[in-house]
Amino acid sequence: MIRLSRSSIHIGNGDIIDHNPLTMSDEHILEEIYSTHVHSDTKFDAEYLFNIAGNILTRSTHVVDNFVQGHEQQTSLEQLDNINPPASFTSPLCTLKKINSEMACKAPGEEIAYRTTLAILNKLSNYSWVAKGVLTLSAFALEYGEFWLLSQYLPTEPLAKSLAIMKRVPQLTKPELLKKHRYAVLEVNNLIKATSQLIDIIIALERLNSRHDIKEVPALAPALEQFPVDVYWVIITIVAIVTQIECLTTDSEERQDLSQFGQKINIIISKLRKHVSQITIQIDEAEYNKLLKKLFQTPTEIMEVFKVLIFWKDTPQTPIYCGSTKTLVNIDVLKKKDVFLFISTLDICQEDISTMIRIYDHIQKTGSQHQIVWIPIVEEWNDRGRKKFDSLKSKMPWYVLHHFATIKGIRFIKEELHFKLNPLVVVLSTQGKILHQNAFHMIHVWGVKGFPFTKTKEESMTQELMWVDSVLVGIDIKIKWREDDIVIICGGKDKEWIQQFTKYFGALVNDATIKQTNTSIELICLESQQQNVVNTFWKKVESLFVTKMHEKTNSVTQQVEKLLSYKNESGWAIVTKGSIVIAVGHGTTVLKTFAEFGTWKGDVSTKGFEYSFREYHNTIASSVHICSHLEIPNVDGKIPDFIKCPDCHRTMEVYISYKCCHNG
Repeated sequence: MIRLSRSSIHIGNGDIIDHNPLTMSDEHILEEIYSTHVHSDTKFDAEYLFNIAGNILTRSTHVVDNFVQGHEQQTSLEQLDNINPPASFTSPLCTLKKINSEMACKAPGEEIAYRTTLAILNKLSNYSWVAKGVLTLSAFALEYGEFWLLSQYLPTEPLAKSLAIMKRVPQLTKPELLKKHRYAVLEVNNLIKATSQLIDIIIALERLNSRHDIKEVPALAPALEQFPVDVYWVIITIVAIVTQIECLTTDSEERQDLSQFGQKINIIISKLRKHVSQITIQIDEAEYNKLLKKLFQTPTEIMEVFKVLIFWKDTPQTPIYCGSTKTLVNIDVLKKKDVFLFISTLDICQEDISTMIRIYDHIQKTGSQHQIVWIPIVEEWNDRGRKKFDSLKSKMPWYVLHHFATIKGIRFIKEELHFKLNPLVVVLSTQGKILHQNAFHMIHVWGVKGFPFTKTKEESMTQELMWVDSVLVGIDIKIKWREDDIVIICGGKDKEWIQQFTKYFGALVNDATIKQTNTSIELICLESQQQNVVNTFWKKVESLFVTKMHEKTNSVTQQVEKLLSYKNESGWAIVTKGSIVIAVGHGTTVLKTFAEFGTWKGDVSTKGFEYSFREYHNTIASSVHICSHLEIPNVDGKIPDFIKCPDCHRTMEVYISYKCCHNG
């Protein structure tokens, strides 16, 4: 046995399926209506049909308002007259009549409205969700417009009077009846306006979707996902409105409660307006980013690129602080200059400022046309931030952006230039072309030797086998690189390892074989240096790694990667001949190679130290399994997803490491 009630269907086994649309969740509604949707290639101009229906409903609701208020409202409707249908447009009249036949003569009740809505959706199964809403609204407009058109011509036109009687127009438009139903008629009229407005927003969103990529405008996605449920509420509300008009024209005591339908429609409108607001912002941002990319790729004036990146349209009169003169200057100072954009947060350290001061001094000394401009990245300025900014800019002799507002191109800087927290230096030509997305690592490694820090300069320098010399530039370690001399640089976390290595090294250099071959070997222990020297060394190794990690793998790339992977090991060593690296070894393999010098020293006199060491060390390394571990600073989006092990060349597993900076 099946028994129907106002709000639910009771099935004989006792289960209750709630089909009251006012209590159903969006998920439940979507589950129920999706089975009605086929969406074939049935297409027509839904937007133009809506324009016609909107015209009908706007004029009809205007007529109704005048009837109810009893006087003519001064509302301009002239713009509605400009409807010129395209030649290809044909009214889907048969479909509209089928929809109206489903809605006509229904008793009031939420469950009946729900079943009627499903019937309409089944009839419109081959249409898009937007088209379903437009067709239902248009079917209603056909009847509603005719009803109120007849009301206007009823007193003077015999044909209109006869038709009006058939349509029950007098039952609602007679003064005494209109007065009786005044509130209900106004409620219907206002709900029609709101429902039409909702469809208008949905069509606008559909139009935006056809013009923009969701990847660029992600706020489109949640709005589009809600279309089926939103259109469902449009249709069921129209069904409820038709039922209420039926009740009014028959002067029935039963009424359809429209208040909750009205609340739902207004909630959806509010929600979609928020989506539209977000979408508009994202579209503007996407269009701005396209313009910015085009500017960086198309030769123009550096000054114009700077304006668009920082300010977009409203450029202040004097937005740049000159650190050398302590005055505010116009952006024209960048005209025809090559520019280093020094981008950082307010948490920049003195060491990074000192690094850039050396570059600034080089520019001044050589008379170069390059200029440095510091761009502070601040999400939200406050008094504390301004004080810190003033303190930092006082230490900078170059140009500083003096603009206490969010930078327009902040998204571009983060996404395209890969800015996160660490400083970066973007090298721009006089035409605004990017010559290096981030030369800061290059500056750390080579200092002024890498000037002017273009990508071309970096590529030429990173091809050199003498990379150890680059890492030691600016570090207080004095090495006289002689072509045939062997230099060993060692270090490690384990003091015992360093002691053992030093002991075996002493035995090796004092061996008769070494003396007989006149091999000069020098040992430099990094751990014997001051901690700031050690820290600078590893920072430069990290920077060199970043400059090389996207290159095609070669011996230099592997050597740098190996060294960085040994940073936190008990011991490690770099062995060079002159400044050319022979080998980079893990503490275990290097120590064993030196400890077993007696085994391979016979080759030194015939093959030389360089070849003999490398051959024996490779033999040891191939027999010892070492699990490499890389700790890489998360800089500027340049870290690759996968890195091959520098020892066994397999893809390394990826881990995330967090490190506290309160270690001095």
